[in-house]
Amino acid sequence: MNRRNLVLPAVAGLLVPVLAGCGASGDGGGGADVVVGVTDRFVASASNPAPLDPAIGYEAGVWNVLRQTLQTLTRVPRGGGAPVPEAAESCAFSDTQNESYRCKLRSGLTFADGRPLTADDVKYSIDRVIRIDARNGPVALLANIDTVETRDEREIVFHLRTPDATFPYKLATPVAGIVPSDAYPAAAARTGFQVDGSGPYTMKAEVEHQQVVKVVFTRNPRYKGGLTIRNDTVELDLFPDSKAMGKALDDKKIDMMTRTMSPEQSRHLLQHPKNGIRLTELPGLAIRYLGFDTDDPVVGNKAVRRAMAQVVDRGEIASKVYGTTTDPLYSLIPSGVATHTSSFYDTYGEPSTAKAAAILHEAGVHTPVKLTLHYATDHFGTATAAEFDVLAKQFNDTGLFDVKTEGTAWSAYRPAQVRGDYPVYGFGWFPDFPDPDNFIAPFLDRNNFLNSPYTSDLAQKTLIPQSRREPDRSAAAPTFKRLQDIVAADVPVLPIWQGKQYVASRERLTGVEWAVNSSADLQLWELGKGAD
Repeated sequence: MNRRNLVLPAVAGLLVPVLAGCGASGDGGGGADVVVGVTDRFVASASNPAPLDPAIGYEAGVWNVLRQTLQTLTRVPRGGGAPVPEAAESCAFSDTQNESYRCKLRSGLTFADGRPLTADDVKYSIDRVIRIDARNGPVALLANIDTVETRDEREIVFHLRTPDATFPYKLATPVAGIVPSDAYPAAAARTGFQVDGSGPYTMKAEVEHQQVVKVVFTRNPRYKGGLTIRNDTVELDLFPDSKAMGKALDDKKIDMMTRTMSPEQSRHLLQHPKNGIRLTELPGLAIRYLGFDTDDPVVGNKAVRRAMAQVVDRGEIASKVYGTTTDPLYSLIPSGVATHTSSFYDTYGEPSTAKAAAILHEAGVHTPVKLTLHYATDHFGTATAAEFDVLAKQFNDTGLFDVKTEGTAWSAYRPAQVRGDYPVYGFGWFPDFPDPDNFIAPFLDRNNFLNSPYTSDLAQKTLIPQSRREPDRSAAAPTFKRLQDIVAADVPVLPIWQGKQYVASRERLTGVEWAVNSSADLQLWELGKGAD
């Protein structure tokens, strides 16, 4: 990744709690219409003093806060499909090459504080993300923008460097959230935990020891957009783990728990339903994989990565660790997304020690190959440690590898991974939008999400741009097949499994089936309470 490091100014009192008592009381409700539990963590630190700034934050949990509070020009409609206008009243490509995208804002838009929202605010917000250029941030989603032009108070035109049929999806993500210039500095991050915008809710965070413990969302009376809001207040309670979250649901302190339920919780509720609690299975596109530092002296050798791909047993991981809550994944593009193929299975077939040994022998690699598998202890669910124990045993049982595992807290894990400290590491991906491009470009394109040194000129210069020229995404299937085959051949990442989504809720809660979409985006405006 060639982006410069983000330099943030020193701020006096940065880590002082931003709100002591935001109206939420210890009974888990504080009068909120709906209380939702998650295990996400939002922590301010010297290395990341602005976790909820849309120019900085690039995690599913962070985006779930931003989606409730910031408005975007477009949004993915309820149930999926092509993006539709949100802050805009209309948006469309204005040329046949998909290089100029024009939007016209709704009339009378304002921020939650009443200040008018104009095309200049949209331009300011987009330009700000590009200018800040946060190393760990989502700026790559906007990398194809050449210039942003305003024609009048309501009209914005995005001039793109290359054709990109996925651009409307990118404008629907929080990186394109519209922010007020008086609250967000033009060239620096907004520190702390407050988020201000024109979205369906305003928010207040309750913070203890530099960490958010609750967020209260209150309906924004000035909101103008296409969403129907079915409640007045939603409280988001952040728990240290899934066990504590599950107890809160049992004790009726929360109405719903979602990210991240443990596999054991989902299995138990499937097999032993509880009175008053409903388990809902939702479509899921989250994936898990191993990433590699391809500049490392050991795994920089493609033969080592291919040998690992040859012996990993995805089915065993699913059955021993996750049960029915996951499916084996043989491509970066998961099942359920158009253009998915099983490129890894097509290339390697069933796990085989003999084939792995042949790969290493042919490349002159001495065995056993010593490796450490790194994973985050507190970010991708409580079953991660068990998953990595199974992975390590699979590699070690071949006699070809000498593998150990090492877990690290997320606050230190992600910066270390970006620095290149880990030759092999576990990671997950929640898609920014449900298009095959978003399972390929973040891993193979320039300025990729993983800061990976791996490059494929064929992918970056030819295939990814070619795939984006197709307005009909199914017509790009041959191009995406070639991209998936490149991943299987070079193994810059090794897909492991695809997750199913489960939500547990009190039976009175309505709208649960719409409250989490296939990209794991929380849509809290869908939730309401039924009659007793």
